[in-house]
Amino acid sequence: METQPTFSPDGKTIAFLSDRDGSENLWIADSNGSNLKQLTKDTMATFVSPAWSPDGQFLAVSRITPTSRTAEIWMYHRDGGTGVQVTKAAEREGAPNPDRLSSLGARFSPDGKFLYYSRRKGLFSYNVTLPLWQLIRRDRVTGDEDVITEAPTGALRPVISPDGTNLVFATRYETETALRLRNLKTGAERWLKYPIQHDDQESVASRDLYPNYAFTPDGKELVLTFNGKIQRLSVLTGEHETIPFNAQVSQDIGPLLDVQKRIEQGPVKARLIQSPQPSPDGTNIAFSALGALYSTELGGTPKRITNAAKVFAPAYSPDGQWIAYTNWNNTGGHIWKVRANGQGTPQQLTSAPSYYLQPAWSPDGQRIVALRSSIQSQIQAEFASALYDVIWVPAAGGDATLITPARGARRPHFVTGEPDRVYLYSAKGLSPIRVDGSDPRLIMKVNGVQRGIEPSPAQDARLSPDGRHVAALASHQIYVFPRPEPGSANLSIDLTKPPVPVKKITTIGADSLAWTADSKSVVWSAGPSYFRKTVGSETKPEEFPIIIEAPRAKPSGSILLRNAKLITMKGAEVLENGDVLITDNRIAAVGKRGSFPVPAGTKIQDVAGHTIMPGIIDVHAHWRVQRDVIEEQSWSFLANLAYGVTAGRDPQTMTADMFAYQDTIDQGGMLGPRAFSTGPGVFADTDFKSYEETKAALSRYSKYYGTHMLKSYMVGNRKQRQWVVQASKELGIMPTTEGGLDLKLNITHALDGFSGNEHALPILPLYKDVVELFSKTGITYTPTLLVAYGGPWAENYFYETTDVYGDAKLKRFIPQNVLYLKASRRNAWFSEEEHVFKRLAASAKKVVDAGGRVTIGGHGQLQGIQCHWEMWALQSGGMTNFEVLRAATIHGAEALGYAQDIGSLEVGKLADLLVLRKDPLANIRNTNTIHYVMKNGELFDADSMDQLWPAAKKLGNQWWWNQQPK
Repeated sequence: METQPTFSPDGKTIAFLSDRDGSENLWIADSNGSNLKQLTKDTMATFVSPAWSPDGQFLAVSRITPTSRTAEIWMYHRDGGTGVQVTKAAEREGAPNPDRLSSLGARFSPDGKFLYYSRRKGLFSYNVTLPLWQLIRRDRVTGDEDVITEAPTGALRPVISPDGTNLVFATRYETETALRLRNLKTGAERWLKYPIQHDDQESVASRDLYPNYAFTPDGKELVLTFNGKIQRLSVLTGEHETIPFNAQVSQDIGPLLDVQKRIEQGPVKARLIQSPQPSPDGTNIAFSALGALYSTELGGTPKRITNAAKVFAPAYSPDGQWIAYTNWNNTGGHIWKVRANGQGTPQQLTSAPSYYLQPAWSPDGQRIVALRSSIQSQIQAEFASALYDVIWVPAAGGDATLITPARGARRPHFVTGEPDRVYLYSAKGLSPIRVDGSDPRLIMKVNGVQRGIEPSPAQDARLSPDGRHVAALASHQIYVFPRPEPGSANLSIDLTKPPVPVKKITTIGADSLAWTADSKSVVWSAGPSYFRKTVGSETKPEEFPIIIEAPRAKPSGSILLRNAKLITMKGAEVLENGDVLITDNRIAAVGKRGSFPVPAGTKIQDVAGHTIMPGIIDVHAHWRVQRDVIEEQSWSFLANLAYGVTAGRDPQTMTADMFAYQDTIDQGGMLGPRAFSTGPGVFADTDFKSYEETKAALSRYSKYYGTHMLKSYMVGNRKQRQWVVQASKELGIMPTTEGGLDLKLNITHALDGFSGNEHALPILPLYKDVVELFSKTGITYTPTLLVAYGGPWAENYFYETTDVYGDAKLKRFIPQNVLYLKASRRNAWFSEEEHVFKRLAASAKKVVDAGGRVTIGGHGQLQGIQCHWEMWALQSGGMTNFEVLRAATIHGAEALGYAQDIGSLEVGKLADLLVLRKDPLANIRNTNTIHYVMKNGELFDADSMDQLWPAAKKLGNQWWWNQQPK
């Protein structure tokens, strides 16, 4: 992709930005395109707005790197060199992002004495208050900088007239962008043109804050773009005329990654074994799966070693005779132990209920160390609580003794011969401490790939039991290295530039990490498989697939929903006075009332006056669940189902735990939507070095997690992203991605073949070129307007205009503390005209009109209701109510690859549907009048979530219903 061309002063050379070598760099060429020359050789940088010096020898350009995270101006000579840095984001290394300075749109004064540019703190932030940017004039001799504007809504993109007398810049007036002209001799200012192209100061401005524009050589006119056209603008009068321009473009695009599959209907096969731990002799492992505890000989058949439910984190005693583990429910949990052979009654070791995690035996077998958190901290946290203590309990049972507040530390483990010292790992590094809380130390910090201001700490690091080696988990890959000399001060191990030999021992990646007791091997899991690798061996890791199955939930019987209006989503079909017959968990017949026979014994549910539509499909869900364990009932899943979300995809779960929740729901152990997931996202810190490495890492998703969904999140440079597409095509994966408020990146996603693009295209408005690209490539566009890009979040609008905290249904399904904190006080308030979601929705409407696919994603902003807010916001841009419902149903099913089974009311499809009291085709806000919700053939009262069919069953008491003070 080649962008932002600019002529040299003599008109003989063009400078431009290009990713033709796989990543974006600065290039020059003769004006006819010959004599190409690459001036920069970055592999991960982004460049913005090159500008020539008056003598044509230098180019000033803004450069953004993963380590700077802000735009800094550099100068490059046209004949080569590594460049000279002009502005710095911060004077000291590691300064926090909000304090770092960004500089964009550099322009030289005609005499070459000054450099003008826009500057702000940081690079972007959400829900901002203007002004952000102001103009800076830099003396090129002294380096002195002066702020030369105090524009109340910011000053952007300075341009100087050829004679040096006039300065033009962009700014806002109310909600639109305008040009102002300042006479540099007198200081007088006036409006030049309003409105013009909407600026990009509320996103990352990857192509600068406003499109490039320039004075004509005589200084009488400006050449610029707005209204989707190239314009000539009179500096004297402000009048403009369009410069005709047409181009016939033939554009190659990547493969269409449209993998349509069937939703599994056989036994539920565990997609994940959690916390696998080897026995001391290495012949067995213990693990949890589907909330139960198992052990197995390597290569053998797993057996359940306790009948208790919701049990986790097994740990073998040093003699191999016992397995310690934890349990969890909403009234609390304990640490337990059971004979390793499963014989006998489990013994409760802790005296007080709490939330216990990651138990580990001391080498002498006398105590068990674990993490502990309060029950309330865990159940009330919208995300998992980070408040833990490190404690120990006697192996025979008794009161817990505090060792130390964890302060972010996890993964307690021991070194043989040191029974009184426990080792912990946190972002700060590996830290031993005595079990009496004395002598805390930091022995080493372990860093993975740096993709930010600070190096990224490894996810986990463990000393081998003999204390001689370290195994580290970073970017979901495992590395092993010899422990440096104990006692080395301020020791930092950078896995990419190590001071000791480091060996990467995984290719597909890992979910867990542990050592065997003899320190000879590292063990880990990926999905339901267990791996073992001998340290120092060049052979492939041993793999031991673990198969755990459970029956899949499936109701039995027939029910007829009679006499409703049917919005089937089979094309544009809408049936008045229709019937839907459900047998077991599938739709058996759909049609006008009386148009098909009804089997004897069928339950008749008259829903006259109601409207039936397919269940809502949230393509960009973020469910709030606890990690490391499986809850009894996630309020997040319950709320979504109550509000009609019968299926969804979490496109970035951080950990693999979501697969365990999906399995739990599928086997009927928890109420919730069909909880599809991409699992942990693939991020830039993977830093793929080859296509082969990329394919190996992506195989974890298709082969081990059993998903064809992937989130490729800002993965490196364009070459690396194309590797992801190529590997996905071979592996049968549908990779979705997001542009991170960067339209250029969004465009490359569509060109290269990604199946989906999450979040809004931030430039307003979209014109024919981008609209047709997003429609003809087949990429799915999910705008997630509640977290709007390029302006205030639409979520704020609904808090401002609806009674959220007073909603009785929300209070039933969302914990009070979550609802209150979200609805009672907001960090920002915006007038209706300041919101951009209607404009973003209007652009999405253009994509729909051009034949593209738009879907809805609630982003987990307020579980359940967020999908209705998203639909209402989408409709505000001009979509018909039917188009919005189509985006929320069949188009969502297509985006997930499951349109053969869900998304419409058709014979043979799974019975996921909503019965509404009012017609959403008449008023889109009627989507929130759900009377009944049916998922997988089971019918629920949407206001209470009591089950009505196939059996009457009250929803059990939920922990948050009785939390108010008394």
